Amino acid sequence: MSQPFLKKKYLEEIRPALIKSRGYKNIHQVPRLEKIVINSGVKATDDKSVLNDLVKDIAAITGQRPVITKARKSIANFKLRQGMPIGVKVTLRGEMMYHFLYRLIAVALPTIRDFRGVETKLDGQGNYNLGIADITIFPEISVETHKTHPGLDIAFVTSAETDDEGRELLRLFGMPFRRRESTTQTAAA
Repeated sequence: MSQPFLKKKYLEEIRPALIKSRGYKNIHQVPRLEKIVINSGVKATDDKSVLNDLVKDIAAITGQRPVITKARKSIANFKLRQGMPIGVKVTLRGEMMYHFLYRLIAVALPTIRDFRGVETKLDGQGNYNLGIADITIFPEISVETHKTHPGLDIAFVTSAETDDEGRELLRLFGMPFRRRESTTQTAAA
């Protein structure tokens, strides 16, 4: 089996470009993508079939069976009891991570209506969180067979120490960050 496209791109293009632009002395200082965590939640009042459908959908999107997450404590206002299933999550590493990232960047994100890029804000430690409102942007999901269209939370965990390093790493991977319009260009026009 051949190496994933984005892993090959990281080793041959991205890592040397980061070493050149940032001046790293050691190859282990170069930021890398460590894992991608995908999770989605369901309402506590939903029936079990909604959770089962979500498990099948996340497995189809990621190629890996997700773990069912359960409530840690009871909250009466949300009709939630301790131990009730409230969502699913999957952690991708290695080749599966690179395959998912490629499909997200090249196939899923461009299918969003009026897509102008994703937000550029990172979490302060070089990691990036992306929220997707509708799971049906992935071609593996059929729109007709779903009663509900849940969203996804995707966390990109990097070894970058600053937001600037993490943003540059993801930009080099092809993450379509939104371009900021400078105020001088708009004032001049």
